[in-house]
Amino acid sequence: MNSKENNLKRITVFCGSSSGKEEVYKIQATLLGQTLANQNIELVYGGANVGLMGAVADGVLSKGGKVIGVLPVFLSEKEIAHAGLTELILVESMHERKIKMNELSDGVIALPGGFGTLEELFEMLTWAQLGLHKKPIAILNTNGFYDELIAFIQTMVNKGLLKEVNQKMLLVSDNIEDLLNQMRNYTPPTVGKWIDKEKV
Repeated sequence: MNSKENNLKRITVFCGSSSGKEEVYKIQATLLGQTLANQNIELVYGGANVGLMGAVADGVLSKGGKVIGVLPVFLSEKEIAHAGLTELILVESMHERKIKMNELSDGVIALPGGFGTLEELFEMLTWAQLGLHKKPIAILNTNGFYDELIAFIQTMVNKGLLKEVNQKMLLVSDNIEDLLNQMRNYTPPTVGKWIDKEKV
């Protein structure tokens, strides 16, 4: 492995607690899990046994890989916790969940999902933009699910509300192997979020 490559020992996956209407989402979530296990990468995820969350966890476990779930207590009481995980960590709040998942992982992948998935993805991007971490953040753009979001991010750049260097923090591919290779070779931006007043 090139010494400049990121060592991906654990990856956090954000995704839907529903499976969506297209079977390809579940198929790709399962395949991602299997690929992580085959490459000896541990999964960190939201701890549930439902939807795409359950599919990616089951994919890892089916190949003998390790899965760490991080679940708020109030959700565990709704009986959605996955019973077959390597480890289940219970936390008090959704915010504490994200902090713990960030602490445990070397990178992030977002699969298709709803509001929660987008909120988690953008918080990780915001933390990276502010220099709070330097981890690769990626979207597995299954069947073009995120095409409109990617286009909107380009609009943010075009309108002068997002720097292009920060736009490039978000890695995108519809191919799992390609996405993992991008993550391994990711170089975080050196430009700070805040504008230097002397240069204005």
